[in-house]
Formats: sequence, structure tokens, C-alpha cells
Amino acid sequence: MSAQGPRRRRRRGVIIAGTAAAGLIVVGLPVTVLGLSGSFGSASSSPSAGSASAGGPSYDAYVALAAGNEVAQVSVRTDMITATFGDDTGEGVAVTPDNATIFTADTGQYSVLAVDVATKKSTPIEVGPYPQDVAVSPDGKLVYAAVTGGDTGPGGSDLVAVIDPSTNTVTGDIKVGAGPRRVVFSPDGAFAYVTTETGIDVIDTATASVTRVIPDPQGPQGIAVSLDGKTLYVTNPDAGTLWEIGAATGAVLANVPAGAEPYAVAASGSSLYVADMNSDSVSVLSAATGRVTGTIGVGRLPMSMAATPDGSQVWVGNGLSGSVSVISVASGKVVATISGGPGTSTLDAAPLGISFAAVSS
Repeated sequence: MSAQGPRRRRRRGVIIAGTAAAGLIVVGLPVTVLGLSGSFGSASSSPSAGSASAGGPSYDAYVALAAGNEVAQVSVRTDMITATFGDDTGEGVAVTPDNATIFTADTGQYSVLAVDVATKKSTPIEVGPYPQDVAVSPDGKLVYAAVTGGDTGPGGSDLVAVIDPSTNTVTGDIKVGAGPRRVVFSPDGAFAYVTTETGIDVIDTATASVTRVIPDPQGPQGIAVSLDGKTLYVTNPDAGTLWEIGAATGAVLANVPAGAEPYAVAASGSSLYVADMNSDSVSVLSAATGRVTGTIGVGRLPMSMAATPDGSQVWVGNGLSGSVSVISVASGKVVATISGGPGTSTLDAAPLGISFAAVSS
């Protein structure tokens, strides 16, 4: 089933516009790297001179450009867009570990799109109304999609769709709290964690069932898991806080101030990075103490975030600027700004999901 006509949905103070017409227009995309500006085509470009992050790790980044109706494939080594894949208001994106297939939460429809990276062949998988996020298990054998419904609040859906990536079919649904928002797997793939309107649901992936619900009346949104799998980090935008939760017990270990409307979070090494929507910045916190150790200015309305697998960079999607800010973990500075779409108007790209995969040598 497809959503009919344009629709507008409110996401915690931000209005995301969507349409059921999923087209793809490839044009020259502007890029700014440390103040250097230029224009390049989406598939045949050379790195901009002076790129501070060029020569970086060998990963592909996949950025869901919700207002651009496409996913951009970006070389992390060169900060250049190498390909684009059409969708309909995709807000979440994930990629298999072998970098062969991307899955997009096609929020403008009732589907997740499975896209073959090499051929660009796209397979729609019907999951339910307006999926907002999607995650691939560490072994690449399982895909979960948060079926959010028409509202992120009590009126939303209450399902996570389970997808078999070998057949691109839904094998079942898991009942969770209302309005599931973000989903992430533990490093060993044994559990998945889902933020909902009222808490964090813990899913045992072996049984495809919820084994624990961690209540969070502050309204959780973003979620990240520590590299050792022992700690969850959850943002509460309305309360302006970040929760640190013991993964094994579900106990809240710390509840700390984390800036102005903290929306997304990423963990890298001994630090946490929190996208503060209403201050156009990223708060850097010590994972050991929970104290803010620095603030990094990024684009307007940062809403998505992910760390590269080696922990050397943190990518921040700026919803209103339509760009991605690349932060060097070593220097604590923005070393590149990658434009997400053509034009100068706001919401020209709205990068709302970021995922990485290693590039085969």
C-alpha cells in the first residue's frame, strides 16, 4: 500500500515535508570543504583541493536525504558523492556489512527499499505506515524497521518489522511501544533497542520478542550503544538530557544535561557526541563522567549522527542546512562540510539518516 498525496508530519518541533512522488534528478551538487567551494557531478568527480579529511578511512557513507527523495553514497576518503539512489522521503538508512545492499526506511511510503549498490535495482518491501528508521544486524542476516505510523506519539504504530535480507521479505512483526523512532543492534547482534513514545524496548533477536521495557517519561529519541555493548545512550529532546543506561539491567546510571534539544547521539572512544538541534551545535561529553568537555558548531538543526566504524570521524546531518558536517575525533573540529542537495533554500536535502560500510580493497 502507498501513501496518497503529499503529507506533512511534525517531528519534535520540526516539520518534515513529504510527497508520494519519488523521482530522481541528478545535478551538480555544491560542496564546501574548509571554506573552499565548488560544484561537482554526483558520479564523476575529483576531490576538492585542500580537503582536510581526504585520505581518510576507506568507507562508504550512505546519507538519507529526506527532502531530496534520495540516498547519497559518499566516499569517506574523499568526501565526494559517488552515486545517488532514489526513494520517497527516506529518513533512515542502513547498509549490509559487505557494502552490497542498502535498506532505506521509505518514510513517504509504506515500505523499506532494498537497493543493490552495484546495479541500483530497487526492491520495495511493504512493512506498514511510514517507517522512520531501519537497522541491519552486525552479521548482515537480519533487518529491523521501525514502523512509526502517522505520528511519533501515542497515535502512532507499535510495530518493528523483521526483514530477511536474503529474500527481501517480511518474516514477522514485533509489538513494541507506540511510535517507534530509532532502532539499533547490540555489537554482537543478540539484542536490538528501540526508542518509543514512552521508553526503550529491548528485543531478543533470537526469539524476536521484547524482553524488557525501560520506561522513559522524558520522551526518548536518539540511541547509541557503547562498543562493548554494556551501555546505552539515549537522548531526550524535550527534557534536554542524555540518559546512560546499563544494557544488562536496564538501570538508568546517569541523567545529564546535554544541550538545547539533544536529538541524536553517537559514541566514539571515550567520548559521546550529541546533536543539539536548537543550538546548531554538537556537545562532546566524557563517557566516563557525563560532563560536557566541548562544543562544536555545525550546520542548522543537526538531527542525525553516526561515527565511522574506526571511530576517527563523526558525521552530523544538518536538517535545515541540508548538509553533513564531518568532525575529526582527534582534533575536535569540523574538517569538511558536504552539501546534501542543490539550491540554497532550507530543507533542500534534510539528511536524517547516516550509515557506513567498509570499502573492499
